[in-house]
Amino acid sequence: METTFTPLASLAGGIMIGAAALLLLWLNGKVAGISGIVGTAMTDFSPASYWRWLFIAGLLTGGAAGLYGYVGADEIVLRASTPVLIVAGLLVGFGTRLGSGCTSGHGVCGIGRLSPRSIVATLVFMAVAIATVFVQRHVLGG
Repeated sequence: METTFTPLASLAGGIMIGAAALLLLWLNGKVAGISGIVGTAMTDFSPASYWRWLFIAGLLTGGAAGLYGYVGADEIVLRASTPVLIVAGLLVGFGTRLGSGCTSGHGVCGIGRLSPRSIVATLVFMAVAIATVFVQRHVLGG
């Protein structure tokens, strides 16, 4: 599997994620925990929650723009079957509920606020991710 090292694009993406999280906190007083934003948007349709739908639309629009504009849609290949992707999504959702947050809430915003709970949560899910990739690539040979 070949990967390309893109430090400038990665730095720009990290700066944009950090800036978006910071602006949401400054302007709206909300932490940019994506799982919490999506979860609340699915149950709260009041005008006070419209910003959540705009945030989600921005995520989808930005992702689509990156997919078709920067990466090129023909360069992305999914190597997992649909059932594997469904199970993986359910496991991520379960882990997000179990950990009371996701990578954006704990990893970006929580660590930035020096939250001990977020630091531990991020260390745990990063260790699990590293172990998963190691097993997938080196033990199972995928």
